[in-house]
This record gives sequence, structure tokens and C-alpha cells, in this order.
Amino acid sequence: MNRRELLKYGALGLASSYGLSRLPAFAQSPFPQPRTLEVLRADGVVEAQITARQSNLTLSGKPARLMTYGGFPGPTLRLREGETVRLNFTNNLPEATNLHLHGLHVPPSVDDPLALVQPGESRLYEFTVPKGSAGTYWYHPHVHGRVAPQLYAGLAGLLVVEGPLDALPELKGAEEHLLVLKDWLFSGNRIPAWTHMDWMNGREGNLLTVNAAVRPTLRAQKATLRLRLLNASNARYYRLALENHPLYLIATDGGFLEKPVELPELLLAPGERAEVLVRLSRPGNYRLQALPYDRGAMMMHGGMMGDQGMGMMDHGMMDHGSRGGMGDTGMMGSMMGMGATRLETLLTIVAPASPKPLPPARLRWPPSNGSEPARATATRRFELGERMMQAEFFINGQMFDPARVDVRAQLGSLEVWELVNKTDMDHPFHLHTYPFQVLSRGGKPAPYRAWKDTVNLRKNEVVRIAVPLRDFSGVTVYHCHIVEHEDRGMMGILQVKG
Repeated sequence: MNRRELLKYGALGLASSYGLSRLPAFAQSPFPQPRTLEVLRADGVVEAQITARQSNLTLSGKPARLMTYGGFPGPTLRLREGETVRLNFTNNLPEATNLHLHGLHVPPSVDDPLALVQPGESRLYEFTVPKGSAGTYWYHPHVHGRVAPQLYAGLAGLLVVEGPLDALPELKGAEEHLLVLKDWLFSGNRIPAWTHMDWMNGREGNLLTVNAAVRPTLRAQKATLRLRLLNASNARYYRLALENHPLYLIATDGGFLEKPVELPELLLAPGERAEVLVRLSRPGNYRLQALPYDRGAMMMHGGMMGDQGMGMMDHGMMDHGSRGGMGDTGMMGSMMGMGATRLETLLTIVAPASPKPLPPARLRWPPSNGSEPARATATRRFELGERMMQAEFFINGQMFDPARVDVRAQLGSLEVWELVNKTDMDHPFHLHTYPFQVLSRGGKPAPYRAWKDTVNLRKNEVVRIAVPLRDFSGVTVYHCHIVEHEDRGMMGILQVKG
């Protein structure tokens, strides 16, 4: 029995108690805005302090033992283009960690994913915020093998860069809100240990929050809202739609678009960010909803879950896309796709009594930075693969090895990367240090130009991206941002030489 047959028969089973059961109902709460990190700012230099620590918080009215940067989400670090930043990071956790400045175009020697900060130690992250980089970024840990547990436990915070475009009347006059989307799973007041299923699929929890609040209510004071969105979940995808309103996409991972793009819905893969304008044209209550989305993950039914059952399955099930069979293990229970959950309300927006929205924003495309694909000096192919039952993940047939350089490239060159998902599951591909542009998806040109650092690949999909390797030489990484897959091998090392 191959995987597709398992999925077909598994779809006939009852909902699993693991994560596909109906999410619990909760009372609405006021909308909480993440706090802003206090900084010292003088003569174009910003000094700030971030500390990782164990935290006792309350989520959905219940105590929770987490790891955070002083609450969840961590404090928002607001910076301006051109500023020099001296960010001191201290680790007060009982285990090693570090700080990844996700999406920022800074030297690999600063944002080093392989450098560890031991318990009780500190590290200075000093860099200059690039011109043209206004946008929404975030910070989180990047310790290989421990990214999934540390991120899931609450180590995440927003990083906002402001620039000249933020002074446009249509943006300056909008009411800005930060939305950190995160799901949770608890055993008592603690995050439970990872099961084999968690490592296979990436963990999803049954408690969905916006800024750690369950279904909060945002009472808008203005008719035009600017929402900065972050998917800080390990593996959950958010297919977002606002009742009776389109979303006007103005920025993606790496900053502004050429012009707003009107969308009926927006998909955010793990690690992705987006900025949207909402134009409230009439009074009322409108729900921001997560629509069903099947990312192709697997789920057991009929018992036989966890490591005991999975250990048996490893002997029969081969990697995605293979013809391997289950042997005698087919009796263990059925399996089905995970992620095709029911519609969920994340947030309710209450419009003003007499809304008068601003006109659509007039944006300007940031400098091209030499990303025209006609200038490409190299084309590379990256195939994503997996042995699902062993929870082993690959890029070009190899699991991550910190001692191996997988790609050597030249500073100042422009490369076209062909990303090929050879699996039956979505994988969000993330590249550190070097923002890129999506050229095509499934052979069709991208509908608009945008700077990205994370792009989702659906099963058996081919995505081509243009990668300008500019400004900084050094060693950095690329990986799947379902962080369990990153921890289990789906990561490679890029070395750029000057």
C-alpha cells in the first residue's frame, strides 16, 4: 500500500484526537498589541538588550511554562533604515541558544546560525540596517536540533524596519497593528515532548492565538488598518481571509511591492510575513479567518500512534514519491492528510461607526539591487526529499552536515535557483542573508515582483527564484522552515566568497 492509498483510506476514519479534532471554543478577549523594546537611540546608533529566559505565562486563562524573550511575543524591536544597531543578547536559559535576525540583509558573521550562546553568556549583534529594507522581520533561535522545541516554547519576536515610504499619507494615516500568529499544544502547563509524528509532520497545536490571545477583538479607531502579519508557528499554515473585505497586500518578507495587490485571501507559510491594508467601508464586526488548508502532512488513525507504532512503520514505508509498501504493517491503522482543518476565527475587527477609508497607497519599487534574471551567472537545482517514516529530510539527497559546504558561489553574482519539491508535503524554503525574487511557479511567471526570504513549495512543485549574492561574503544556510524538518536534516550551507 503506497502513501496515496493510505491517505485515501485514512480519510474515511474518525477525526484524530492528536490534532484534527475540533479546536476548543474560547471566549473572546481584547486585542493585545505586542510591547515595543526600549532602546537607547543617539546619533544614528541604537543600543538594545534582549534576554532569553524561562517564563511563567497565562494562555487562554491557564498557566504555561515557556521559554520567551520576556513574554510572548517578545518585545518588538523598531529600527530605521541606515541606523547602526548594537543588540546585546543574553541567554538565561538552562540550555544553549542563539538569535537569528530572520530576513535582515546583514553579514553572515553577524547573523551566524551556527554560533551558540551558552547559558549565562551574552553575544553582541552589531550591524547597519540596509537602505531600502523597510519591512517586517522577526527574531528567533536557530540551534540545529533544538530549533523546533525552542521556537515552539515561545522564543519569537517582531523586528520592524521603518523607511521613507512609511511617511506616505496612505500609510502614515493608517492604524497599524502587529499580529503574531502562533499555535500551541500543552500537557498540563508544559510543552510535551516531541513524538515521532511531530518530527515527521512538524508539530501543530490545538490552541490558536494572535499575540498570545485567543480570538481577540480589535476595535478599530480608523477605517484603514495596516496589519503586519507573522506566521511564528512551527508547521501550521494560515490561509487568511477577512469577511466581506479584500486584503491589499503592500509588502512581503523583504519589503514593499511596486503597488498594492488586491487579494481575496492570503496564504502564510511558517516563517513568512506580509503587510496588508484593510479598508473598512461600513460599520460592523468582521472576522479574520483561517480557511482550511491541506499541506499534505500525515496522520495516524485507529490507535498505534507515537514512537511505538512508528517504529514498526519505518521498516515498510519508504520515502515520499517511492513505490515502497507497508508490508504487514497496514493493519496498524489508517493515515490521512493533516492540515485540512475546519475554518477557524483568529480575530474579530470592529469597524468605526462612520468609516472613511483612505485611498489605496501609491508605492514605489525599491532599488532593483541587480536582481534581473537576465544577468544570471549560474543556475542551480535544489531537490527536497524525505524518508517520511524515519523522519529524515534531505536537500539534493543529503542531510545537513555542519562540516560540509553544499554550495560555493561568488560575491556579486546573480544566480537562478530551481527549487524542486519531490515530496507529497508542502515545504517552505528559507534562505538566510540574501533576499530573493520569485520568478515562476510551476512554469508560470510570478504575478508580481516581491522581495522574499521564504517561499512555499507545494508537493511536486517547481519554483524558480533569482538570488543576488550582494554586499556580504561568508557562510550562511538555507533550509525548510517547518523547523522540525530543518532539525532533521533539510538544511544546507552556502559559502559566498569575495
